[in-house]
Amino acid sequence: MPAAWTAFHEQYYPAYLAYAELQLGDREEAGELVHRVFVHLAAHWQRLMREEAPMASAWALLKSGVARHLEERGRTPAMPETAVFRNVGRRVLEDVRGEFAAMESALGLYTAIARLPERQFDVIVLRYVLGYPTGDVARLMGVSDVTVRTHCTLARRKLGRDLQMDTGGDGDDDDARR
Repeated sequence: MPAAWTAFHEQYYPAYLAYAELQLGDREEAGELVHRVFVHLAAHWQRLMREEAPMASAWALLKSGVARHLEERGRTPAMPETAVFRNVGRRVLEDVRGEFAAMESALGLYTAIARLPERQFDVIVLRYVLGYPTGDVARLMGVSDVTVRTHCTLARRKLGRDLQMDTGGDGDDDDARR
């Protein structure tokens, strides 16, 4: 294997696995799926490296693999039911304490997050559920830091509207606070 693929695998495998597990609700299934994704990436590594946005293509391959896996089994994403997803409620509630503290049930928040547009959903999951800083989310998704912050801002606004709450600031939470 090329050294670049090995480095990519070491850097991104944990995040890909965590994301797949969150969506599938089963670590073993997620591990098998992510393994298949990385085998495919290894087999097509040279072609991937010639693409304009290889990280975005690799991320898209993971997401399509998750979607196909769920569809083949007649399942929907396990996100709202996955225990780790509760971190979203806690972290978002901490970040916008005043506005979300009044919310009686976190289920509404989870449901609202699950309805976000795809990119906003990914940003919220990677930032708040899995705890990756903005720069890491950008690299995982193959986009710029500004794009991640924009998706975070748009997601927070949409969540605020959907939950009929003011989410406070317009930007991504400050990574420096971590």
